[in-house]
Amino acid sequence: MIFLNNIPQVTKNLLIINVLFYIATLLMFSKGENLIQLLGAYNIASPFFEPYQIVTHFFMHSTGILHIFMNMFILVSLGSHLERIWGPKRFFIFYIASAIGAFALYTGINAYQIFQLKNEIIALGISISDVDYEILNNGYQFKEMYFGTILGEYQSYQSTPMVGASGAVFGVLAAFAFLFPNTEFMMLFFPFPIKAKYFVLGYVAIEVYLGLQNSASDNVAHFAHVGGAIVGFLIVLYWNKVKKDTFY
Repeated sequence: MIFLNNIPQVTKNLLIINVLFYIATLLMFSKGENLIQLLGAYNIASPFFEPYQIVTHFFMHSTGILHIFMNMFILVSLGSHLERIWGPKRFFIFYIASAIGAFALYTGINAYQIFQLKNEIIALGISISDVDYEILNNGYQFKEMYFGTILGEYQSYQSTPMVGASGAVFGVLAAFAFLFPNTEFMMLFFPFPIKAKYFVLGYVAIEVYLGLQNSASDNVAHFAHVGGAIVGFLIVLYWNKVKKDTFY
């Protein structure tokens, strides 16, 4: 395909892998199997957590097409430029580090929230080990029984996986805005061009705000986005100081 031939190697391979994982997710979902529950990343304190999920989660996406489309659009549009500047090895390292950084911040904040919930549950005289056992073996029934309670909230934190390349993509956004701060984006929902530095700063600020709101109806891992942006920014800041390159 001509389209793929114009994309640098690492970016192209990441695109293909994400699309293949997405297709597999849809096929398995149609057969009653949920790959998201297997390959998504659970909190490290969750009984469902497996170490391999640290890597597999950022190749997974929800079954809705918009999730993967937006991530892959940004990856190809901006990631291609970064790979051409840095080369495939450095871009690959950057992408993986941003994704893992996103997981680290998200799961770290979740672990703190789970710790607080555990203390509240223990204060009620309920055994945490018993609760974890019930969640592990009767997850759906447990959720239905305790929906809207502190036990339901605890169950949600323990058994809701994080998926998506958004953390790595936010790293790409942060790096691009750092290297090309005055490049203008034309957004469909914005009536005039906006410089990359303002767009990314505003986007990250919104993610921080939404993450702090911690709305029960919000299923977006906002702090994963923030984590990816922070790690991406720090990496490119370090590389830029070492190499002393300037981009506009």
